Amino acid sequence: MESKIVLSKEIILGTAGHIDHGKTSLVKAITGTDTDRLKEEKKRGITIELGFASLDLPNGQHIGLIDVPGHEKFIKHMVAGATGIDFVAMIIAADEGVMQQTIEHMEICSLLDIQHGLICLTKIDLVDEEWLELVLDDIKEFSKDTFLENAPVLPVSSHTGEGIPELIKTLETISAVIPPRFASTIFRLPIDRVFTMKGFGTVITGSLISGQINVGETIMIYPTKTTSKVRGIQVHNKNTDTAASGMRTAINFQGLEKTSVKRGYVLGIPEKLKSSYMLDTTFHYLKTNKKPIKNRARIRFHSGTSETIGYLILLEKDEIKPGETGIVQIRLDTPVTCVKDDKFVIRRYSPVRTIGGGKILNPIPEKHQRFKSEIINGIKKIDENQIEDIISFHLDQAGYKGLNIKELIIMTNTSEKQLNKSLVKLMSSQSIIQTSKDNKIFIHKNFMDKIMDKALSNLKDYHSVNPLKEGMSKEELKSKLPVETDTKFFNLILIRLIKENKIFQDKNIVRLAKHSVSLAVDQKEVKKNILKELKESGLSPLGLAALCTKLKIENNLAKDVLMMLVEQKTIIKIKEDLWFHHEPIDILKHNLINFLENNEEISTSDFKKMTGVSRKFVIALIEYFDTQKVTIRIGDIRRLRNKI
Repeated sequence: MESKIVLSKEIILGTAGHIDHGKTSLVKAITGTDTDRLKEEKKRGITIELGFASLDLPNGQHIGLIDVPGHEKFIKHMVAGATGIDFVAMIIAADEGVMQQTIEHMEICSLLDIQHGLICLTKIDLVDEEWLELVLDDIKEFSKDTFLENAPVLPVSSHTGEGIPELIKTLETISAVIPPRFASTIFRLPIDRVFTMKGFGTVITGSLISGQINVGETIMIYPTKTTSKVRGIQVHNKNTDTAASGMRTAINFQGLEKTSVKRGYVLGIPEKLKSSYMLDTTFHYLKTNKKPIKNRARIRFHSGTSETIGYLILLEKDEIKPGETGIVQIRLDTPVTCVKDDKFVIRRYSPVRTIGGGKILNPIPEKHQRFKSEIINGIKKIDENQIEDIISFHLDQAGYKGLNIKELIIMTNTSEKQLNKSLVKLMSSQSIIQTSKDNKIFIHKNFMDKIMDKALSNLKDYHSVNPLKEGMSKEELKSKLPVETDTKFFNLILIRLIKENKIFQDKNIVRLAKHSVSLAVDQKEVKKNILKELKESGLSPLGLAALCTKLKIENNLAKDVLMMLVEQKTIIKIKEDLWFHHEPIDILKHNLINFLENNEEISTSDFKKMTGVSRKFVIALIEYFDTQKVTIRIGDIRRLRNKI
């Protein structure tokens, strides 16, 4: 995989922990900001919504803080807040110790793959030393085998200020070891708040998880695909022209209605993202669950800031036991907007509780049948992050329609530059084929081979049924191929088959390279007799029925031979049931042109005198020369077309 673009080191700290364990008070103690902004939060004394603050550390590092609710009823807000954070402060009150939401928040942080953090033991002013030691032992057991097992444990009191200086120093130490964000260039901002400000209009906030955005750019809101222009940007309450990955960002939009946006939607560049009702994922079922989870379990799916209801489709097992991991397809009631490698959390539909989570491997898959080994193995291979293998698998799944570059960027979560490198490598080895340069659509070689074989098979069948015809029209051949075969793709197929000397094309007619019209003995005799009769009849030929009666030949045989002669340009079909030998038509054309060059125009009666035939043939012949663009009709007369 590529080494992705390293962005400036922006760090977001999130709080976690049980209700009333002092998360909001601690944030206020270190930042001076009260993140409980709602009247109900003030009245009830609990955090209901996400709260936001910022902190400048003594060493100059800037940190954005997200304060999450601890009450079990607001876990979905906690998951939304945990999206995009770099490290976590697990808050545990000294007077209560580890509680149910402490455990669930730890599980959620682990499932979201948060790898850095610390534990803050709050309210130490309310307990004695002996009790504090018991709680510390409890915390040690609680954090065992988690990402916080070796994390600092800091006793603090937001009320007295004890331990706050040590906490600030620890934040500096942890910030220094958190690596810079490695992110794809796809701009994404999961929306966690939407509000209006007088004089500004609609404002959207969120943690910018990848890419960057500038004032004046047009964005799209997914999945609704509403577009708007960025009017202003604030990062940590300061105006700026640009926001990048890792920043807590507020964006003000022109003419955007607040009602058209809600938490869970995602900001992105127009048409760069794609929403889906299905996701292919790894799914880890927490070992704390009491019984296995079965196929089609009803679930609550949390990714980014969104929560939606869906089903868990187990692709390789009938059930997943506690502590096990499996390959699953998640099917949702409403679409979500994700990219490869996004993390997610699954909560039980009822009773509501966190039961597992995992990583998205394909954010825009097709619907899969269960127990198909090629699908299961292919999805597992995606997890190995070999980009050429990922591209090949997705194109193999896409079939004849292929995939475009935008879809492949989402499915690989890589930059267009790196993706193009891998695509060139695969095209060089003929593993994949580009079917459209304008839209950058690619197809797996297997399907290119299949569609070329299908084209050859159709031509072979056509020649078998129509041995006296030169070949099949391009339009008819195209109609026999899969519906995904557009004109550009079809022309590419013809070019490849011509280069391989498998077909021959003459204007609009296509035939197998080895095909030639060959007549049986009786057909040769029919051809000879038809040519003789039509040549002798000049400009007054017999119709098909009369011709068959006179020459004593079967109607279908005569028609096949006539069509063959038309393709060979020996016979000219002027209209239905009017067939002429080419020689009298060539002579008439020559005489008509001479007449018009000398007289400028000709009437139907003059043309009748020239031909010496009945009106039946006169009208058909003069209209034939119109269609051949020899003449043009102006009222009741004709003139040479190239003289007009």
